[in-house]
Amino acid sequence: MKDIRDVIIIGSGPAGLTAAIYTARANMSPLVIEGEPSSTSDQPGGQLMLTTDVENFPGFPDGIMGPELMSNFRAQASRFGAEFVTAKVTDVDFSERPFTINVGDTSYQAKTAIISTGAQSLMLGLPNEERLIGHGLSTCATCDGFFFRDQEIAVVGGGDSAVEEATFLTRFASKVYLVHRRDELRASKIMCERALENPKIEILWNSQVVEIQGDEKLSGVVLQDTVTEDTRVLDIDGLFIAIGHRPNTDLFKGHLRLKDNGYLETQPNTSYTEVPGVFACGDVQDDYYRQAITAAGSGCMAAIDAERWLEDQNS
Repeated sequence: MKDIRDVIIIGSGPAGLTAAIYTARANMSPLVIEGEPSSTSDQPGGQLMLTTDVENFPGFPDGIMGPELMSNFRAQASRFGAEFVTAKVTDVDFSERPFTINVGDTSYQAKTAIISTGAQSLMLGLPNEERLIGHGLSTCATCDGFFFRDQEIAVVGGGDSAVEEATFLTRFASKVYLVHRRDELRASKIMCERALENPKIEILWNSQVVEIQGDEKLSGVVLQDTVTEDTRVLDIDGLFIAIGHRPNTDLFKGHLRLKDNGYLETQPNTSYTEVPGVFACGDVQDDYYRQAITAAGSGCMAAIDAERWLEDQNS
């Protein structure tokens, strides 16, 4: 059993590392349990470690590589005294204070906890998928749409998110194919109307991607008709997968309140969970914006909330 910490931060994406910077500068001596490199759902640095060029994070007019950006975050937190454990949390106990966070056979205790375990984009589960992320394959239109100006691209999905991303991408692409497994969209009526009326969008009904092509960069996909099972090649420059996101909240089921969609529930305009002293930030509780800059901002909020809550307990 280790000494009781002022704060333990679970997760090390933009939210967790920003929380580490702020709590370290507030002399809270944060311990960051950052995950393990072998886990795609619990990777140190979060989803930006799978991203190549980041051009929409303020302060980098020429852009920056995702792993380099997260390395800078981590170095800044370390500079102010944050400590790191590169491992995966296996269990938590928020039923009494100090809280207990277990990493295998090792237990850590803390007066406050900040959860920033993020979320992961649901993928198709095809070969080449992980290798081509950032090389023509993306899960975020607002992040990467700019790179596909005057190119032909495809979006996979049929819900509101997929239709919204396809519509957004028409600002850049010359043609957007919307690939959907069924013969009608699951999206809301108004979103469907926008897609059907947009001359740049072509909906490929009863179609699914069964192969992603490309060596160094995505060059096309193989589509299969879900009715006839016939296949054909679609030559495109980019593929956006928009079939949903899954928050990394399995660890907290039964410990913290979750929304119906699985995201951690926080009190409005704060990072407070329903357990006093436990805070959540970033994509693990944000099911709307899901951007690195908003995650970083919420990490700042969580750090300030934790610091002030701790001061109130000590006063």
